Amino acid sequence: MFISKTLNFYKREDIQEAILKVAENKEIAIKYGEKGFGKRPDVLQYKSDILEHAKKGATSFHCSEELWYNPLQITTNLKVEELNNLRKGWDLVLDIDCKLLTYSKIAAYYTVQVLKHHNIKSITCKFSGNKGFHIAVPFESFPKKIGGEETKNMFPEAPRRIASYIKYLIKDKVSDAILNLEKNNFEKIVKKTGKKASEIIRININEYGDKVEKLNAEPFLDIDTILISSRHLFRMPYSFHEKSQLVSIPINIEKILSFKKEDAKPENIIVKECFLERNAKENEVSNLIVQAFDFEIKDLKTEEQTKKEFKYDIVTDAIPEQLFPPCIKRTFQGLEDGRKRSVFMLINFLSSVGWNGEEIESKLIEWNKNNREPLRVAYLQGQIKYSKFKKETIPPPNCDNNSYYQSISICNPDEICKRIKNPIQYTKIKAKEFIKNSKLKKNDKKK
Repeated sequence: MFISKTLNFYKREDIQEAILKVAENKEIAIKYGEKGFGKRPDVLQYKSDILEHAKKGATSFHCSEELWYNPLQITTNLKVEELNNLRKGWDLVLDIDCKLLTYSKIAAYYTVQVLKHHNIKSITCKFSGNKGFHIAVPFESFPKKIGGEETKNMFPEAPRRIASYIKYLIKDKVSDAILNLEKNNFEKIVKKTGKKASEIIRININEYGDKVEKLNAEPFLDIDTILISSRHLFRMPYSFHEKSQLVSIPINIEKILSFKKEDAKPENIIVKECFLERNAKENEVSNLIVQAFDFEIKDLKTEEQTKKEFKYDIVTDAIPEQLFPPCIKRTFQGLEDGRKRSVFMLINFLSSVGWNGEEIESKLIEWNKNNREPLRVAYLQGQIKYSKFKKETIPPPNCDNNSYYQSISICNPDEICKRIKNPIQYTKIKAKEFIKNSKLKKNDKKK
């Protein structure tokens, strides 16, 4: 009965065209129900290929995240260098999954918001076919090189870092939204997810010193980072999901929260949305990828380990500008290049040395006037608003980060700079010296 349904569906020319459009330069794997996958690597070259495979019992079509010059030349014994030579690029495909579609919708929604905050326009989304979503950004949106290395060769490291960074940014928003949806009923969430209360409840201390129960959604909701690996496949748009017998359909990113499974029934499908639209602006993802690489990945280092490694604590009382390192003072004079990177660096630096949101916004607007070509004020305000996604302050990039400081010609080190790894350390050293000297002057006056 299911085979009859898939055959009728894959006979549709509009479905064939939509599948074929995504198949270009992709390695294809075809699943034949309970028999499993057919040969790998495979390709789809013509619309008729899809129908012929359906006649042979094909139930779903899967493709690689990577783009290849010739997918049929891929073998399991290729070395990394050989794969890099064969790889043309890769698409960012974020796999958001949960046992509950409602929770997955919330995570998908906030993932899209993060991408938007990074000024990415070429975002597409599709229902996975069961309980999750795939959110994609095409390779055409990425810069050709990152830190001097060809971006096409940075798979799977680059998408893994981006996924980890986004996962970190949305975790509190998603947790709060789910708890609000369930009207603060932890028992309901425990029952729905099958997790223990101890796994999903964390205790926070509020501003009054009271203990408050908060939801931790991470144990039951994930953005896949581990499975982002060479030759990893994902279900193609307009392809069936064998278990649910629903179709993996593209959906408008503005309508994720209102999506219903009924929309994915084959008899209800109208081809109108695209997935992985190739008509994208180059370098659109530059801001996101730079920030993702600067971010200390939580899977590799805990925040406490990071703080110990850099030997600094976040400052709560605002440190005055006169005690800032040369690179920050030079940035404030205005830049010709690296303005957007500097916004990220300045926000993290200023918040780490005790400046509040209003002070940061005022300083950034003042700084922007000194730039040779000022950024839009709306952009600055958007970045400040976006930074509030992070409930915990993270430091600016380290001094040896190739994407900052030296690359935008603001590094002019003095004697203190030789002793530090991060601009925050410089400011703390200067602050201690300032306090010490102030005390000495007071003592001299008393004498």
